[in-house]
Amino acid sequence: MRKISLLLLVSVVAFTACTQNYKKGEEGMQYKIIASGKGDTVKVGQFMEIHFTSILSGGGKKDSVLSSTREQGAPQIVPFDSANLPPAYFKIFKQLKKGDSVSTKTLVDSLFKKQPEQMPPFMKKGQFIYTNIKLVNIYKTQEEADKARQAGMAAAEAAAKIKAVALVKEDDKTLAAYLAKNNIKATKSEKGTYVQIIQAGTGAMLDTNVVVKIWYTGKTLDGKIFDSNTDPAKGKMDPLTVNLTNDMSIGNGVITGMVEGLKMMQKGTKGKMYIPSGLAYGARGAGADIPPNANLIFEVEVMDIMSKEQAKADALVQQKKMMEQQKAMQAQQEIAQKRYMDSLQKADPKKAAELKMQMEQQMQQQMQQQQGGR
Repeated sequence: MRKISLLLLVSVVAFTACTQNYKKGEEGMQYKIIASGKGDTVKVGQFMEIHFTSILSGGGKKDSVLSSTREQGAPQIVPFDSANLPPAYFKIFKQLKKGDSVSTKTLVDSLFKKQPEQMPPFMKKGQFIYTNIKLVNIYKTQEEADKARQAGMAAAEAAAKIKAVALVKEDDKTLAAYLAKNNIKATKSEKGTYVQIIQAGTGAMLDTNVVVKIWYTGKTLDGKIFDSNTDPAKGKMDPLTVNLTNDMSIGNGVITGMVEGLKMMQKGTKGKMYIPSGLAYGARGAGADIPPNANLIFEVEVMDIMSKEQAKADALVQQKKMMEQQKAMQAQQEIAQKRYMDSLQKADPKKAAELKMQMEQQMQQQMQQQQGGR
């Protein structure tokens, strides 16, 4: 999660300090309206242009920004009707005028009370989600809303480009500092991946005409392993096939930063890649172990190089191998099931007969479903 800037934190504190002013809303939400606007309240069928910031706070954790239209570079435009808004927000928004603001406060426990398993791992019970919303403008027609939306998209695109350029510089500065601190000599690729050669390979440099097989371990900059095919704990102990060509029929590629790094290696090379977030998973991150805007380290060994034709033949071999493994597992399951049924037949013939009937019924249902799907 991104840390709140000092200016935003000050505004949040000012917004949420007087908790006694919050009114009780629906679905466990509390709210307060800061009326500073003028004119008529928003009407059903009109369109609202809003800026908002959602913040996760409390529970002994640092405050975190969950979402912010200002960070995204443009406000959102939403239809004002009960079909597009949750009931609790619809009742609040119908009291607002252009220029008004509202702050909502919801206990995480209440938000996920009915489905606690859907609570993200970074949220904890006892925390609150504060959402600060400002009604920037009200549009009466779809045409007005569309025109404003197009302008907002252009502004967001321009802001994203500026942020991307700034992030590239920030990531490069971070990686350069990490390499200097750890006395690592690495060569920078054209797009920004740093490559440290630990053991040189032989032959030509890898390019976009080949498919390679590699051993790898991926880590965050603080050393946390998030993926590996050399660590039994990660459950993958086969070389990874990486398609460097543009022929997607051979298989998918990998993140841009790894492609950049591999193009600086040869068959047999062992090395490390230091990949900026923009060439990895960017602002979206990946799963629970790779946060947004994370710079990554990959330890890589190039095991083999294949042409397109060799890669396609290898894919068929691997597919056949997988099918054989599945058949072997199925055979083992059938043997174990037969032993269980034989044992149950001796211990409790009636229960064995009932279980056998259930299994036959399930098999018939599966066959019917398969035939129906053809």
